[in-house]
Amino acid sequence: MPIYFIADVHLSESRPELTALFLRFMQEKAPQAQAVYILGDLFDFWVGDDETSPLIDSVKRAIRHVSDQGVACYFQHGNRDFMIGERFTQACGMKLLPDYQVVGLFGQQALLCHGDTLCIDDVRYQQFRKKVHQKWRQKLFLMLPLSVRLKIAHKIRHTSKQDKQQKSAEIMDVNPEFTAKIARQYGVSLLIHGHTHRENIHVNEDLTRIVLGDWKADYASVLNVDEQGFEFVRE
Repeated sequence: MPIYFIADVHLSESRPELTALFLRFMQEKAPQAQAVYILGDLFDFWVGDDETSPLIDSVKRAIRHVSDQGVACYFQHGNRDFMIGERFTQACGMKLLPDYQVVGLFGQQALLCHGDTLCIDDVRYQQFRKKVHQKWRQKLFLMLPLSVRLKIAHKIRHTSKQDKQQKSAEIMDVNPEFTAKIARQYGVSLLIHGHTHRENIHVNEDLTRIVLGDWKADYASVLNVDEQGFEFVRE
């Protein structure tokens, strides 16, 4: 049975085609796996586990249906949905992983992460990330009314979109030297991450780096890992 890795689905009410694609994957493909790893940005944004909507409810049910069939489901925070907590993951039957996690894949150790922490050349983003990941800031944010949190999230998304237009592609990609350093720190020669949306398998002498792609209306980036190796499969 294979292990599936996905990231950067960016589910939102404004993109129903992505929701349909994700639900089909969970209904048809995921039950065939021994494990499914979601490496961040399942949602386009997340303002707290107390938010409810038809979209959120459908995603919960879909993941829970898979986990109830004995498929191990795991989630790592992305830069868009880092506020997802235990309340949501427990409702889905998923296990919440730390920012960096080493797992065994058919005899090989692999390091998993969303990927945003590897983009250290994007200094402005790293400064922002440091602030919003402070626990006291998150507690204060969650104390705000849901409607206010939603307005703040929409404003941040708008600002982020404008900011990206002014950045070079190199700045928004991982820093090779830092990425290699992190891999050595965890003692692995295989790294799987998302975030950059640049689906690819980079192989060099010391490190194999697999980048998960973002999901589009007609394409779900799904990494299939089994005893034969690694490959991206179309959905």
